Amino acid sequence: MVAMFKQKLLAFTAALPLVLAVGASPAPSPAAGGPTPVEALRAGPEHAAAAALVYGVLSDSRYVYRAKPLDDAMSAEIHRRYLEALDPQKLFFTATDIARFDAWRLSHDDAIRQQSFDPAFEIYRTYLERLDERVAHARRLVAQPFDFTVDEEWRYDREEAPWASNAGELDEQWRKYVKNDALRLHLAGRAADDIRRTLDKRYAGMQERAHELRAEDVFEMFMNAYATSIDPHTSYLAPRSAEDFDMQMRLSLEGIGAILQRQDEFVVIRTIVPGGPAQLGGKLAVGDRVVAVGQGDSGAMTDVVGWRIDDVVALIRGRKGSTVRLDVLPAEAGVDASPTRVTIVRDKVKLEQQAAQKQVIDVGDRRIGVIELPTFYLDFEARRRGDRDARSATADVARLLRELREENVDGVVIDLRDNGGGSLLEAIELTGLFIDTGPVVQVVETGGRTTVSRDEVAGVAWDGPLAVLVNRSSASASEIFAAAIQDYGRGLIIGEPTFGKGTVQNLIDLDRFPSKGDAKMGKLKLTVAQFFRVDGGTTQHAGVVPDLAFPVTLDASEFGESTYDNALPATRIRPAPHANLGNLAALRPQLLSRHEERVVDDQEFQWWASDIATFRADRARKTVSLNEAVRRAERDRLEAERRARDDQRRALGIPVPSDLRRSDDGLNASERSVAQQAAEEEAAKKRPDPLLRESAAILADALDLLTGDQQLTAQVLPLTRQPTVWAE
Repeated sequence: MVAMFKQKLLAFTAALPLVLAVGASPAPSPAAGGPTPVEALRAGPEHAAAAALVYGVLSDSRYVYRAKPLDDAMSAEIHRRYLEALDPQKLFFTATDIARFDAWRLSHDDAIRQQSFDPAFEIYRTYLERLDERVAHARRLVAQPFDFTVDEEWRYDREEAPWASNAGELDEQWRKYVKNDALRLHLAGRAADDIRRTLDKRYAGMQERAHELRAEDVFEMFMNAYATSIDPHTSYLAPRSAEDFDMQMRLSLEGIGAILQRQDEFVVIRTIVPGGPAQLGGKLAVGDRVVAVGQGDSGAMTDVVGWRIDDVVALIRGRKGSTVRLDVLPAEAGVDASPTRVTIVRDKVKLEQQAAQKQVIDVGDRRIGVIELPTFYLDFEARRRGDRDARSATADVARLLRELREENVDGVVIDLRDNGGGSLLEAIELTGLFIDTGPVVQVVETGGRTTVSRDEVAGVAWDGPLAVLVNRSSASASEIFAAAIQDYGRGLIIGEPTFGKGTVQNLIDLDRFPSKGDAKMGKLKLTVAQFFRVDGGTTQHAGVVPDLAFPVTLDASEFGESTYDNALPATRIRPAPHANLGNLAALRPQLLSRHEERVVDDQEFQWWASDIATFRADRARKTVSLNEAVRRAERDRLEAERRARDDQRRALGIPVPSDLRRSDDGLNASERSVAQQAAEEEAAKKRPDPLLRESAAILADALDLLTGDQQLTAQVLPLTRQPTVWAE
């Protein structure tokens, strides 16, 4: 595991955090694949119209929870955030560039009011110029041999570094950047000529992708610099970004059922969604390259080689029942092979891999059910239509609870690790599956009005022992649910302190406002309220503190709400009267003692804790040696440690993970075989999960402690006085 963490550190790249993570034009043109001419990087009338709406909502209305004036102070904030979005690691701009940009530092407020974005686009055009210069320099460096015997280090985290004073300083940073890339490939056993070809192609691709961005992308990035200057969770979604957001929330789309990935100049089939048209047709395979797309049975085939991935996706997606034709090069075929034509009838595709899933873990003679919930999803549109079968996290979890009950589980763990939230309504309704009627969360709106959101549905779907597993990436709706379970004494919270987000966002469709023309405006996600626990406390900054804690992967100073410089402060309000179902704190000393005693002998847990400690130490150092002997010794140590662990697993009868790629291969994701990556992801899902297993064991411990001890049961569960019934 530590090798995986180190690979992430060493594979750090400054390659355009904005590329492919932003929206695009609503419909691609036949020339969508080529680079965007620099003269085309200018705001159009559709951007002026969208900006007027965004300004009206953020700075000229009462929508925003914590309003801020759009003045020179905010202009300075917008300026800083825009530059950070473009060049977060300070590898492209020089101090001279920054000084030139300072002429616009206090004028962005006026530009937004007047819908004039020349400064923002001029900064971006300068960014492209600097990127071209850096790439040219990097490609020159690749052609020369590196001396890996020199004792020097590369600082890969430059967020806090000053801007380079001149191009010479940037040359030195890039020398080390490229040297690290070359050293990684060298350590992986690549020949010198192969290293040169790989890196030259990598940097050329970086340049190509940067020049594919359009005016819509630059506008979205700048408007997000404005939005996040209000607060960290306010953002602007361009039309295509808004469409993708809606798709993720409803866990469905209309298309062929394939997840695509850009690889070199091709868009490649990364994953085929189970049950979708692509799988049912059986004619597409992982690794196939899409070279042309045609609509209907006879529409012209459009060559998509070299296109942006979102433009290709836009052509392939379409209305249920419509036909799309794809020309594909099979994964095993060369680029000069004749493509195969595949005809697919589009259909509604359910993204089941992102939905709630269940499993059962046996802990001695106890059976503990686990429900993993990746997000609090809800098909808002179906719910608005009154569709009783609208897809939602709560409906899926309720179904899984029924299935687990039929499987005679003794307790249930809700796994919310890495669940960043979603629908507030779903957090409330999901809580209602485990408590009878009562308040779940308090919401303080703009103007100070407090609303208590309640579960109004009588009865529970699961009244037995319950635990909630969280980590630092559990946020927002996850924190509402976990906090309510904790405040009611309904279940144990296990894991790490959560993210610390205590605010509520609404999504405003800008297309609902009158505007000229047919251009779509996108959506605005803005903070409209702050939520509080039923006990009056807040998750803002502090998050939900677990009853039983695991080692912390990232603390509040590294990741979470506290890292935002403009996050809302933490406050308290009056508690909402609510039932006290249990006094689970009385179990904590014995549970902690059993946990600590058990994990001493749990080799997987100890390896995980050791890897986390190593990862945190590496992260704090923020540098890596560029000396081959040092790096090779570290690589050999990690490989020996991995082999020793595998030998120990075999001796203990523990399954050995079937990872397909253990050591750092020096490649970026787009440089690896897509089929190999898919296989690696499947193998990773089967890796041991000591935290989940230990959480199940803790819940089994709680049940064991209560069973047969009537006095303890009466103290812990004063209402039910039954060790197996934790809710009325």
